[in-house]
Amino acid sequence: MKQSEVKELSVADLQEELGKNRKLLSDLKMTHAISPLDNPIQIRSVRRTVARLATELTKRELE
Repeated sequence: MKQSEVKELSVADLQEELGKNRKLLSDLKMTHAISPLDNPIQIRSVRRTVARLATELTKRELE
């Protein structure tokens, strides 16, 4: 998810997406620990998406 897409989401949507992506990241890490993923770069991508969503959420709370 790109930063421009993140900025367009509402606070409720941000929280929902953040929850889904955190769950996905957890699942990917667990799967990768058991057996290697076909695309381990996917972990990095999801981790960065989680960071973008969390940053935007914090930014809006401070405003």
